[in-house]
Amino acid sequence: MKAVSHLAESRAQSGGFDVMRLREDFPILKQKVHGKPLVYLDNGATSQKPQSVIDALNHYYTAENSNIHRGVHHLSERATAAYEAAREKIRRYINARSDREIIYVRGTTEGINLVTQSYGRSFLKSGDEIIVSAMEHHSNIVPWQILCEQVGAKLRVIPINHDGEIVMEEYHRLLTDRTKFVSMTHVSNALGTIVPVKEMVASAHALGVPVLLDGAQAVPHLRVDVQDLDCDFYAFSGHKMFGPTGVGVLYGRAELLEKMPPYQGGGDMISLVTFEKTHYNVLPYKFEAGTPHIAGGIGLGAAIDYLLALDWNALAAHEHRLLSYATDLLTDIDGVRIIGTAKEKAGVLSFVLDHVHAHDVGTILDQEGVAVRAGHHCAMPVMQRFGVPATTRASFAFYNTTEEIDVLAQAIHRVRKVFG
Repeated sequence: MKAVSHLAESRAQSGGFDVMRLREDFPILKQKVHGKPLVYLDNGATSQKPQSVIDALNHYYTAENSNIHRGVHHLSERATAAYEAAREKIRRYINARSDREIIYVRGTTEGINLVTQSYGRSFLKSGDEIIVSAMEHHSNIVPWQILCEQVGAKLRVIPINHDGEIVMEEYHRLLTDRTKFVSMTHVSNALGTIVPVKEMVASAHALGVPVLLDGAQAVPHLRVDVQDLDCDFYAFSGHKMFGPTGVGVLYGRAELLEKMPPYQGGGDMISLVTFEKTHYNVLPYKFEAGTPHIAGGIGLGAAIDYLLALDWNALAAHEHRLLSYATDLLTDIDGVRIIGTAKEKAGVLSFVLDHVHAHDVGTILDQEGVAVRAGHHCAMPVMQRFGVPATTRASFAFYNTTEEIDVLAQAIHRVRKVFG
């Protein structure tokens, strides 16, 4: 079984970026919806999977299916080796120092909850302050609110301007000796804003404050280097970066993870259990209770193989062209207003259409074969900030084309015609 498709490999070798050839790696893109070619622009919700990832999942279940870390038989050893090899691929992909710092989780949400309940409940107390931004996904708001209720801490929110950018002066004002944690998105799922996280991490560290970054929307579009960012924790999901659902990663500095208690108890996170006392396993297994999503981890490794075979400079340039083209095209449509106009953006174009609810827009676009997201995008405070109940969000991946954006624009014109 080849971990990386010939098409992705050949483009990386030639140094080019042939999107039409790469699209052949994604079988789902060949189908029709309502009799029309599928135009998949909902990558911010989940990405499609290349054949190599599908093959990796199939190979595991047909040739290696077994539980890991516990068996001495052949299948268990092969499954364990494949699962741990994927962990090492993840480490290299984000440039962590050690695979001890790579914790498998179900996704970004669980990674953030792990930090709030393990680090937060251990080291935060009444009167401490936690800083988040006004553009966070609910997964980076609600867990901190729960923690605040548990320990008596307070949540502080960095405002954003009318373009959807962090107001840096307010961030620096909020950073005080009461600040004990900062948690923020790297790329906004609702606006596409690329947050200047490296600068913000440095400011927090100047006061000795640890930082978690929500990288769910960053890892499909940016090459992430956790050592360069100097963050303390970084969480992301496999399914948004062309891997399986139900698997994700929490990166944490080893020195912090060593001090944190387990998030959950059960099998594999222990080294010795007696009724008098339990001794916990070493990192990263201390945080991985029970049988994990083995196939998911292996599939995520295959997705990383695929991504690393691409020319990332060409990929970034292609995605930038897509976003610029879509922004220009939609801005010219009467009644369309773009929500989120930051100078630095990645992969997301949210908009509203005058006098038409986003759900109606999404429904008619679906009839034209165009898949977008309509709603609040698990970011209700963002909607409140811009005074809208919901937006329609087109979110792009490297396999999208300008021709597909033309179809999107034509479908929006049809919406305008339907609603007069």
